[in-house]
Amino acid sequence: MDQLSGLAQMSGGRVLAVTLALFLLLGLISRRFSGGGMYRWLLADVFALYAACAVINSFSWPFFALCLLVLGILIVYARYGWERESQTDRKPYKGSVLYPILAGVLAGAFFLFVSRWTVARIHSFCTSTFDFGIFSQMFYSMKTTGLPVTTLERNGPLSHFSVHVSPIYYLMLPFYCLFPRPETLQVLQAAVMASAVIPLWKLGKCHGLHPGLRTGLCALLLIYPAYSGGAANDLHENCFLTPLILWLLYAIDRKHVPLTAVSGVLILMVKEDAPVYVAVIGLYLLLRSRLHGDKWGVVTGGALTAGAVAYFLAVTAFLSAEGEGVMNYRYENFMYDGSDSLRTLVKAVLLCPMKAAYECVDPEKLKYIGLTLLPLVGMPLMTRRYERIVLLIPYVLVNLMSDYRYQHDIFFQYSFGSAACLFYLAAVNLADMKEQWMQPAAMGLALFISFGCFYEQILPTAESYPEYCETYAQYYADQRALLETIPEDASVASTTFHTTYLSGRSQLYDIRYCSPEQVLGCEYVVIKVSESGSLKTYAVDGEQGRENLTALLLENGYVLENQVPGVLEIYRKPAV
Repeated sequence: MDQLSGLAQMSGGRVLAVTLALFLLLGLISRRFSGGGMYRWLLADVFALYAACAVINSFSWPFFALCLLVLGILIVYARYGWERESQTDRKPYKGSVLYPILAGVLAGAFFLFVSRWTVARIHSFCTSTFDFGIFSQMFYSMKTTGLPVTTLERNGPLSHFSVHVSPIYYLMLPFYCLFPRPETLQVLQAAVMASAVIPLWKLGKCHGLHPGLRTGLCALLLIYPAYSGGAANDLHENCFLTPLILWLLYAIDRKHVPLTAVSGVLILMVKEDAPVYVAVIGLYLLLRSRLHGDKWGVVTGGALTAGAVAYFLAVTAFLSAEGEGVMNYRYENFMYDGSDSLRTLVKAVLLCPMKAAYECVDPEKLKYIGLTLLPLVGMPLMTRRYERIVLLIPYVLVNLMSDYRYQHDIFFQYSFGSAACLFYLAAVNLADMKEQWMQPAAMGLALFISFGCFYEQILPTAESYPEYCETYAQYYADQRALLETIPEDASVASTTFHTTYLSGRSQLYDIRYCSPEQVLGCEYVVIKVSESGSLKTYAVDGEQGRENLTALLLENGYVLENQVPGVLEIYRKPAV
């Protein structure tokens, strides 16, 4: 809070008034001296002064480098101006049919790669309650009752939509009903992720990229560390964001009203924070169309932004009133007034934009920045059409501003939405490169760097799980055979890494999170002997807790039903 005390002393009204006055002044200057571009140089000058004050007050080398980067972009803008030529009307290449076939083969290989990796996580008991056991039980409930109810998520029957509003999951339900197993969910996520090459290919075609470059762009997405790595944390609704956002961007570039509406609505169905992406894309379209005098884009962009904001307010109000609340704690580094409201986040950024910039280059985020921008060789930033910079907002807001460490980790699901915006920017900026040699050179370098990052960061993790399954096949088979002895309609309390396998039942608890009373209310208790984290509630004086839990079970009449010695134990409550 000490670092935020200055914000609490600032007047929001005064800051807003000064900001509006500066914008009006720059607007007047731009109208009076538009030919000389003086207003563009004033933007660079104002930022330089503001950045100098911020760097002197809170110096760090990453922050200093970021200020120099932004200042460099503004100087280029001041010197060369804004690119007014429309690039969406180029005639597409009529390339060989081999290119789309190759892109399809790459997507198929990616699908098999992600499926093999993530299914092996289930078979090697590496999927935990959070965040896969809850979804596996939720789909079982959706199949049997039609409702997304779990007992794992909050230790009692509760709709998952009280935590995260994600009706998009119902699109997966028909396939799960055909093959009602946890593995089905992992395969479905792999299919959704692989499908992103379709809108990306069409975007490249829309902007006149050679079929070879389109194929390269698709390959780049599939080996992009923050995309392929996002499957490491198992199933999440965010996997829908990349293909859906790319479809929305393609739809607005083609001025396809039905596709724009459908993709926009589907994005809203992903999660309560997904309206951010629709609102930002709407704002981008609004600015782009206003600059080009495109009335369709102005109306459509305004409708997308207004609809997204209205839905966001409605769904967050529902979660606050009827659900478990909005997870605002992920932005505690901006909550200067002691509240947990997202309004405080907005106010903090408006009062001190350099605070947001400073948070984006926190040392722990530098690796993430490297693994997300270097594989694209900076293409999302290479533009003279500066309205496109708006599409960087999700990357900054979702991945860099928050101090919630998982949001800037390539092995979690929080990069799916921003990755779509980055790849759209890469595609359109690549198409804008005027020198013939520049496009293949940029693509070749990007593929080289991405493959290196993929080989070093993703492949070792992905291959480890199938290796576990092969090396310890009998070890895992013994555990599965033991779990199969538990009746499907029985209530169960289990340690964390066996809840996924047991999720096909209506009453299931995780020993790590539920109370002793809830454990004793179950007919069966499953204990992984070495899983100390799940048993820490029962630990006393440094003990692991297993002995205390088993003693509690025996005192309450449970008997050791079966076991894999030294590995897994199943206790059963005798029938009354």
